[in-house]
Amino acid sequence: MAETEDTRNTKTRYSDEELAEFREIIEKKLEKARKNLELLNEAVANSADDVSDTSPTFKLLEDSGEVRSKEENARQAVRQQKFVKDLEAALVRIENKTYGICRVTGKLIPKERLRIVPHTTMSVEAKLQQKKTNRN
Repeated sequence: MAETEDTRNTKTRYSDEELAEFREIIEKKLEKARKNLELLNEAVANSADDVSDTSPTFKLLEDSGEVRSKEENARQAVRQQKFVKDLEAALVRIENKTYGICRVTGKLIPKERLRIVPHTTMSVEAKLQQKKTNRN
């Protein structure tokens, strides 16, 4: 049965069956995100331990590329850590049966959006409004 705007506005929360579907999506994403985070953390740790070139010979281009790579790995690790925390928070909202409710409007976030961005806490409309407000 297709969900319409009217049924989203009258429904106050997703059913336990729907929440189970979202839990499955989130758990799969969380498992993958944790593996990616582990790999990124290993890459950052390994690059920090690299003392293979301690001679005073400066290889500027190579070194600057290496520094950029280390910095990028660290930035990606921070982003991935935030993603993991956001997914874990989504699981808590499922447990509390508040998952899928827009924190701005109080209305249900469409299933299509939750399937694509399962850690979201805002509807597209609320997100666009927030961006508009931030620009002003």
